[in-house]
Amino acid sequence: MSPADRDPRDPLAAAAAGARDHRPGAPPAGPPPGPSWLDAPGHHAWLKAELARLLAFPHADRHPQGGFAWLDARGRGQANAPVRTWITARQTHVAALGHLHGVPGQAPRIDHGVAALTGPLHDARHGGWHGGLAPDGAPLEEPKSAYDHAFVVLAAASAAAAGRPGGDALLEAALTTLDARFWDDAAQRCVESWDRAWTTCEPYRGANSNMHAVEALLAAGDVTGDPQWHQRALAIATALIDDVARAHGWRVVEHFDAAWTPLPEHHADQPDHPFRPYGTTVGHWLEWARLLLHLEASLPDPPAWLLEAATALFDAAVSVGWAADGRPGFVYTLDWHDRPVVAGRLHWVAAEAIGAAAALTRRLGAPSHEAWYRALWDHAASAFRDPTDGSWHHEVTPDGDPAGGVWSGKPDLYHAVQATLLPRLALAPALAPQLAQR
Repeated sequence: MSPADRDPRDPLAAAAAGARDHRPGAPPAGPPPGPSWLDAPGHHAWLKAELARLLAFPHADRHPQGGFAWLDARGRGQANAPVRTWITARQTHVAALGHLHGVPGQAPRIDHGVAALTGPLHDARHGGWHGGLAPDGAPLEEPKSAYDHAFVVLAAASAAAAGRPGGDALLEAALTTLDARFWDDAAQRCVESWDRAWTTCEPYRGANSNMHAVEALLAAGDVTGDPQWHQRALAIATALIDDVARAHGWRVVEHFDAAWTPLPEHHADQPDHPFRPYGTTVGHWLEWARLLLHLEASLPDPPAWLLEAATALFDAAVSVGWAADGRPGFVYTLDWHDRPVVAGRLHWVAAEAIGAAAALTRRLGAPSHEAWYRALWDHAASAFRDPTDGSWHHEVTPDGDPAGGVWSGKPDLYHAVQATLLPRLALAPALAPQLAQR
């Protein structure tokens, strides 16, 4: 969609009006038969088998310069591609989940990830973490981002929960950096990025990095026992969801300027950007819905709006994001009039939808959420799960063919692995510390 095709009025005005006359999504009407899949031994067995299948996917993915390499469609590490800090952190987190679940071979992978995050990916001169390494091992000349640092916190928390050497020290260092460099106490949110020497802060502010900070802070609070991290997570969620998303009809506003004023036309010329796409990202409505329920379950006296918002975000996503172009699946992005912008289907959106439906079913027991949970797994199994080469296709066209417009290959396992665990666990504590307790 070109800028000329957009409504010339305030692009956020339509979102502020809330959902209009859209037909609802398409799971079966009425309560599904039989007991909930979340309590069914057969479904749990299938989820466990799928977890094992996913963890067997990577082949030779340890990059020669340290960390984990980007994976191609067959799970082969790309030695000629940069090592990304967020990929290494996410794969370390996944290995910790596998290890805590009792899958052999994962402990060395945790240790490999921790070694990279405490070694070449860490900036020994200025502190914090590089965005990644070039194929020759040189640090990439990229900003230091809150997104990367949030995933370092998550990886460290999971490694610490797994009892692996260096996990506790890495977690302490990562939390110190996140607190000192990214936390804006006045805004009660994280800034987006800095240059390498921490001298210039990018004027852009993003909801995506803050959302992942919520996930990381919940895990860190559970591992350390320090309630301040849960309170930080609540503060971020309050600002971005209870204040901003509520005011825009439960459409998550992704892009802001330095004063946290929304930027509705940001990246209009890059609508398929993998991290900062134009418009609103439906998968984040679903991811936020799940995280709000984890947050509610983690707090001793949670505010009532958390459940309200989680339900509203999920309902909005399935109402206007599912089959928005008339074909099954969630589109990647919508404009501010709920029209598809990038219609490709992303695997992580399906995985987060499964997690959100599971969390709502666990929390409320509503037949509609159970029906969505089953329908979403049917969709993921047919559209994304790759029984031939392994893992899940990371992107497919609206017609269901593998694609690579937003993502190439199958970079990591984070979203799909969590989709196999979330339905089998309680809403709190976070995944790794909960598996450690069990």
